Amino acid sequence: MRPNRLLRLSIANRLKQLKVGEYQALTRAKKSRDVGRHIMTDTQGNLLFGLVHSADIQDRDGAVDVIRSTCQSWPTVSHLFADGGYAGNKLSCALLNMEPGPTLEIVRRPSHANGFIVIARRWVVERTFAWLGRCRRLAKDWENTLSSANAWLSIAAIRRQARFIAKQIKANA
Repeated sequence: MRPNRLLRLSIANRLKQLKVGEYQALTRAKKSRDVGRHIMTDTQGNLLFGLVHSADIQDRDGAVDVIRSTCQSWPTVSHLFADGGYAGNKLSCALLNMEPGPTLEIVRRPSHANGFIVIARRWVVERTFAWLGRCRRLAKDWENTLSSANAWLSIAAIRRQARFIAKQIKANA
């Protein structure tokens, strides 16, 4: 039996779309054609699941699919950390309707904070986005289809993990 995992649900990473693809949709707020990425990481920042969608889907709406897919692949998920963008009844109700349903903890920015501060648990997923952003293909949205964008997200995560393992083997040799 594997131990329960604590996971981090990310903020959606928005990217400008460079080409016109199948998922072209205007965001309601910005009236721009962007895409959003939702990722689920473990507490060390390793990507467990990622989803690319058009940016007209709000964060807490897109999170339901990510959580459902992650819980199917990783059934030992017990607790999720998310930022304030995921607060709301829709996500809470969706988690209650899930069978083993992980608990959700919203990590908020302290009200007395001024300027930049490191928010507990949030830096883990931001670091993962930075790692994935080193892949040139993910720096901007070059893909025409959502399936291609999702595939490149997975390829970048595999590439990062393979380099990390090779570095560890080289250090121990």
